[in-house]
Amino acid sequence: MKFLQLIRYKNLLLIALMQLVFRFGYLEQVQIPLSLFYWQYALLVFATVFIAAGGYVINDIFDQETDQINKPDKVIIGKYISESAAYNLYAGLTITGVSCGFILANSIDHSNFAILFVLLATLLYFYASSLKQIALLGNLLIASILAFSIIIIGIFDIFPNTFEINQQQMSVAFSILLDYAKFAFMINLVREIIKDIQDIEGDKHQEMKTLPLVIGINKSNKLAFVLLLLPLVYLFYYSYNYLFENNLFIGIFYLLIFVIAPMIFGLIQIWNAKEKKDYANISTLLKWIIFFGILSIWVITYNIKHHA
Repeated sequence: MKFLQLIRYKNLLLIALMQLVFRFGYLEQVQIPLSLFYWQYALLVFATVFIAAGGYVINDIFDQETDQINKPDKVIIGKYISESAAYNLYAGLTITGVSCGFILANSIDHSNFAILFVLLATLLYFYASSLKQIALLGNLLIASILAFSIIIIGIFDIFPNTFEINQQQMSVAFSILLDYAKFAFMINLVREIIKDIQDIEGDKHQEMKTLPLVIGINKSNKLAFVLLLLPLVYLFYYSYNYLFENNLFIGIFYLLIFVIAPMIFGLIQIWNAKEKKDYANISTLLKWIIFFGILSIWVITYNIKHHA
């Protein structure tokens, strides 16, 4: 169980489910010529999940001292697992993930695509070791990595089968993936800022330069509020101009109940947050917003296909 906690198995399940939803809930439903067989798509999911798991482990290795202050009841390395064992686990997970990526890239005759998995693993290492200590840069990086786990689907499953005859159709599918990647990026960026506020005591002890330590908690709160407000405004615009105008009421109802309402509630919580537990609750809420936001692509696609 401690091993599962160390690799953040719930977050890994979210990543895997997200990629499966995009394949089976969207790409296959719109019936475009996809590049990957099921076993190849499984490799894509495995590569992403294993590299992400390695990222969680190396992050905990470098965060041992701050975690003793921020979340002493959740410390695993040094308490249940030795640091050397954690490094071995990190290496094993990362090598396995990159290897899956190499096999996948070569199986579609685009061996150069394998560099993407090496780059992903490298960025996660440098994030854990140094970049997370730099105000906003670390937040932007980790939010970009989540968005990239969506974009990489288009790179492997859409791009290789894109030709002049189907370029417009494939471009539309890729642009929709890109829109969801932007949504995931924005929500996760807010979540990373909230987590930095939540962990401010441990970060201050380690003399890090996270955003709340540089500009203060109040300004960080306001920034998080604005960054969450922007995608909310866009969702209202999208719901009216694309869903309401086309009578896609199932999609509208889903977004209002499972995405827009929680985002409004999140804005209220951010505005009123004062205690550490408040920020922990906001972080959890934002994770659910990402989950239900991603799931909306299946709901909207289903609504379009079965709309009379």
